[in-house]
Amino acid sequence: MKVLIIEDEKPAAEHLARLLHRYDPDMEIVATLDSVAKSTQWLTQPLHTVDLIFMDIHLSDGLSFEIFNKVQLNTPVVFTTAYNEYAIQAFKVNSIDYLLKPIAYDDLFRSIEKLESLRINLSSARQRIQLEELNDALSQFQKSYKERFMVKIGERIKSVTTAKIALFYAEGRNVFILTTKGNHYIIDFKLEELEEMLNPQTFMRISRSFIVNINEIQEVIVHSNSRLKIKLEQDFEREIIVSRDKVPVFKSWFSGSGN
Repeated sequence: MKVLIIEDEKPAAEHLARLLHRYDPDMEIVATLDSVAKSTQWLTQPLHTVDLIFMDIHLSDGLSFEIFNKVQLNTPVVFTTAYNEYAIQAFKVNSIDYLLKPIAYDDLFRSIEKLESLRINLSSARQRIQLEELNDALSQFQKSYKERFMVKIGERIKSVTTAKIALFYAEGRNVFILTTKGNHYIIDFKLEELEEMLNPQTFMRISRSFIVNINEIQEVIVHSNSRLKIKLEQDFEREIIVSRDKVPVFKSWFSGSGN
């Protein structure tokens, strides 16, 4: 672990260093600084990185809180001071602990253990989030979508691929498909069921009555009350209107920003 000590009293800095090496002989104290000015200059150097900062509050040129006004600090800080009136202010910044001088080894031990515990918990949380995101991505990747529908034409049965379907639409209790060739066929599915079967990158339910194929949209026209009207490549006698509550999602889907 790399540690920075900000302390203007040499005996206090040396005492802290001894405690740190007692906790871990391999602990690396990369620098000991004694002022706000020197600390600010050191911390603004991109090559200077540490895992933990021990920071006295009263420094030779002011209070160490001034450092936070000049530097964006993401490193955890343990404040050390002979005064206890700064505790509330200390915890408004990156403080993980507040140790009163003279620092006892047991107090320092608990502070570093607290940091290690926080790191383990945060790392586990990040791993869980990444795993959940990965599982979601894999499930979407692995999920198979319906690629064809069986339709009945008189006494004959025909298979129509989803790539050749421009529109799914409801009339009463029946649901139909409109093919890219302009043919209409009834199918035995509800629109709610189709939403789960169809690839959301290609098909979107834009209202209670319509699911459209993005590849068959000729143009989108702004309709009344900020709604949108869709014109397909095929002739269709009914107006295809995007529901008002679906407009933001449709715009994102149509522009390729997500489903």
